[in-house]
Amino acid sequence: QLSGGQRQRVALGRAIVRDPKVFLMDEPLSNLDAKLRVQMRTEIAKLHQRLNATIIYVTHDQTEAMTMVDKIIIMKDGIVQQTGGPQEVYDHPNNMFVAGFMGSPAMNFLDAAITDRMTLKGGMFEFNTTDRIKKVIVLFAGIFCTKLLS
Repeated sequence: QLSGGQRQRVALGRAIVRDPKVFLMDEPLSNLDAKLRVQMRTEIAKLHQRLNATIIYVTHDQTEAMTMVDKIIIMKDGIVQQTGGPQEVYDHPNNMFVAGFMGSPAMNFLDAAITDRMTLKGGMFEFNTTDRIKKVIVLFAGIFCTKLLS
């Protein structure tokens, strides 16, 4: 009787001996305890370098996604939301879904509006902005604000 982690390693070993050009790893660390998960992340990264093969790595674990890949693809309901390097996607999210999904703790969002008086209003707050800040907020309004009033 093999444990879940042992079965994962056996399956990976069987795949390696076939010398494929592409590996598909679907949640390969999900059956492992925390200590073994950290160790296996390192081993999979070394394996990737040694095999010089493409690895498509499916995971819901952001730590795995951000630390183990060269390129990340964020999907929602089967539709690609953004692709890019982990740092690029983290620093420059394409939309609110990606911005809210990436990072820990998750980004907070609030409904706000920029009024003619250069005031940012939202919920329980209101503060005046400068011309420069207003331009930046307007520039990124499609990503970070859900309402924009002129």
